[in-house]
Amino acid sequence: MAKKLYFDTDDEFQYAIDGKSLEISNAIINIALKNLKTQKRFIHALEVYILDDDKIYDITIDRKDMLETLESNLEIQEYHEEYEMCSTIKKAIDKLKSK
Repeated sequence: MAKKLYFDTDDEFQYAIDGKSLEISNAIINIALKNLKTQKRFIHALEVYILDDDKIYDITIDRKDMLETLESNLEIQEYHEEYEMCSTIKKAIDKLKSK
C-alpha cells in the first residue's frame, strides 16, 4: 500500500525532494523492498497530496528501474547516516544484480 504524504505547497514538496527527505526515501525503499519479487511492472509507492492546490501526485516505481531506485535511495540513506538501512538496501541491490 502506498504511503500518503501531505505538503502545503508544491514548493514544500520540491524542497523535501531536493533536501533528500528521509521520510520520502524510507517510504520508497519500504515499498521497493516489499516488491522485489513481484511480477507487476509498476509499483504504487507514494500518494503526495498538495493541500493549497488540491493536487495529488501518484509516484510509482517501474520494475525496470528498481535497481536505479534502490541505488539513488542508498545515497540518501548514507547522507542521513542510516547505516542499518544501507545494509538492507545493499543486500537487495546485490540480489537484483545477481539475477
